[in-house]
Amino acid sequence: MNQGAAIAQGERPLVFVIDDDPSVRDALEDLLASVGLEGRSFASTDDFLQGERPDVPACLVLDIRMPGMSGLDLQRELARLNIDIPIVFITAHGDIPMTVRAMKGGAIEFLTKPFRDQELLDAIQLGIEHDRVRRQEAAAMADLRLRSAELTEGERKVMALVVTGLLNKQIAAELGLSEITVKVRRGRIMRKMRAKSLAELVRLADRLKSVVRTG
Repeated sequence: MNQGAAIAQGERPLVFVIDDDPSVRDALEDLLASVGLEGRSFASTDDFLQGERPDVPACLVLDIRMPGMSGLDLQRELARLNIDIPIVFITAHGDIPMTVRAMKGGAIEFLTKPFRDQELLDAIQLGIEHDRVRRQEAAAMADLRLRSAELTEGERKVMALVVTGLLNKQIAAELGLSEITVKVRRGRIMRKMRAKSLAELVRLADRLKSVVRTG
């Protein structure tokens, strides 16, 4: 796997490392630097929560057992705070229940010390790519919401019927409008939503509905 591929133009990824052992932090920072990745290390979960988190693709390498809030507790706290960052757990004292809990919480990987450097680098690369895709999808959804917000109430009503496959005259009868009014509103909807076809408009409407259902 090409570790350098993790670095995209204009958006340098960041790897956070949380471990209470300074020698481990130093070793991991050296390893990350050796493949061109920027690392920022913290001695505790509290330090991480209070630190700055730039808006770039990222991955968190997290020790399980530490003084204060444990790695698993931090995973739960990040979920509560709606901070979405892929986590690679590392530990010298792992067990099956601990691993299950971490993976159910959405961890990318659970590695038991000692592990091979390449195992960790592969997991970090996977985490960065997951975060990159999540950020791209979030940006696309934010843009789609902005487009939808430009629609008037009347255009929303027409769009809701257009995507069901009704013809203009059927929509006009349903809403008590003239057919020409429906045609004009339909054209505005296509322009505002930047949809090139009815099929594309239907896909966009479905994406908006899925967000409402899961939101």
